[in-house]
Amino acid sequence: MDMDDKTPRDQGVVPLPPPPVSKCPPRLLVIGAGSRGRAYGRAVISSSNGVLSAVAEPDDYKRNKFGTTMIWGSTLLPPEGASFRDWREFVAYETERRARAEAGKKDVPLGIDAAFVCVLDEMHREVVVALSKLGGIHIMCEKPMATTLDHCLDMYKALQDNVDATGQQTVFSIGHVLRYSPHNKLLRKLLLKDRVIGDILSVVHTEPVGWWHFTHSYVRGNWRCERTSAPSLLTKSCHDIDVLLWLLCSPPDCSSQGCPPPHLPSTVSSTGSLQYFKKSRKPLAAGAATNCLSCPIEQSCKYSAKRIYVGPELVGVGTGNRGWPLSIVIPDIESYGTGQDAEAAMLANLAEDYDDNSTNAEVAQRNWFGRCVYESDNDVCDEQIVTISWDEDPRPSSPLSSHDGSSGSTALTAPLADNLRGRGSKLATFHMVAQTKEVCERHTRLYGVDGEIFADSKTITVHNFNTGQSITHNTQVESLGHGGGDAGLTRQFVMAVDMVKNHGWSTDRAQRELIGCTLDEVIRSHAMVFCAEKARKERKVVDWAEWWSKEVESKLDSE
Repeated sequence: MDMDDKTPRDQGVVPLPPPPVSKCPPRLLVIGAGSRGRAYGRAVISSSNGVLSAVAEPDDYKRNKFGTTMIWGSTLLPPEGASFRDWREFVAYETERRARAEAGKKDVPLGIDAAFVCVLDEMHREVVVALSKLGGIHIMCEKPMATTLDHCLDMYKALQDNVDATGQQTVFSIGHVLRYSPHNKLLRKLLLKDRVIGDILSVVHTEPVGWWHFTHSYVRGNWRCERTSAPSLLTKSCHDIDVLLWLLCSPPDCSSQGCPPPHLPSTVSSTGSLQYFKKSRKPLAAGAATNCLSCPIEQSCKYSAKRIYVGPELVGVGTGNRGWPLSIVIPDIESYGTGQDAEAAMLANLAEDYDDNSTNAEVAQRNWFGRCVYESDNDVCDEQIVTISWDEDPRPSSPLSSHDGSSGSTALTAPLADNLRGRGSKLATFHMVAQTKEVCERHTRLYGVDGEIFADSKTITVHNFNTGQSITHNTQVESLGHGGGDAGLTRQFVMAVDMVKNHGWSTDRAQRELIGCTLDEVIRSHAMVFCAEKARKERKVVDWAEWWSKEVESKLDSE
């Protein structure tokens, strides 16, 4: 979960108009009406040319709230095929609906064209595989794809078999929203098409998670334990690793005539650990307290749950906030209004605690948002560094080939152009750190042969070594959801579905030109995370090609 998921308050946001609506707009199902499902639902309404037609969600409040505000309205009951208690109920209904339609029954409702899968990470595999078996449904799956590499590969194989009525593989998108923010799209254009700093030599990318945000999601929340979720490098930062590969590995363009091969990494290494949020760091004055509200030093502890979730300083009910992260603690927090009732409800939730009679299984099966951050059962890294290297890998074709990875850039015909054509040796370093003032406000430094760039999620400053000049680029933000990435991804996915459904596009063209990310790229970036985790745990530098052959290719080839 990112800070960007909260309700926007910035007045500098300028929404873009949605694409034109087709005669039969894409009909969309959202599976999972939590914070991410709601974010994509809002983006469908504000930024796409699709129609929200159904929701599947086990929590009655979340399901009805989503439906009444985004689908059937507050004065109506859900129509047939619009409301499901979970994804299994939808699959059973859709199977029966298709059978009625094939039998020529009258008054059979229209089905859905695409689904947003926004359930818990560990459920992604079973949901996506089930939808793929139904066949013909385009899928957008929230990141990460799955919590294990084997599950990712299971999904990869299932998605390859998910074909429409014409036998074409359906469109697939992953929730790597950073690819779709105006900021990162401009950064990629400057680097790979305009080549403003020439060949890239080194990239240092940092994700500052935020000192209190990390405690919410990765100490007290859903993603605190690797055994029940996954490593924090996957759950928090898989789209950061994806962006690095997008900039340094994937070709700038894939034309209708073909796609240049990616410049694949050579080695991967990683270091990191759970450095701070553990019992050995607990202040002595806190004694045996396991809950903030009963702790003798609660008022002086910066991690006080009361300070974070109740007070007026950060994102508590005292600020007027009723969205994330409060809606994670109490899903129906907005129903308590803006007065003392909301504060009382939050305090009651935070006061819930376990005792000596509670089993480890009972403690582990739920989140305790009032829990002492030094007494939690969390084990994921709160700081980690990943280093990826590339060797020189020139293509054997002519240096001036139009499919050279630079989209025919005139830079390749310049006097100083070389035979590597952007495929020289380079290095990328990623740093995920919890203890920061900034909350998910990523920043990146990129060093090239002709200049350097500093990007801070809002601006991109390019310094040119040849001219000595510095130019700062600003990008227009249409929403605060990941810098416009939520809206951008939703728009592109729904547009891809629309072009296939209504305008005669092949799914391959829609995947390439509108999604801009292949299924192979999705697998590669997730595999990179699992490879980095192997390197970290075994304290070694991993040969990427060797690891990929053993852990990915051999498993896919064995099917």
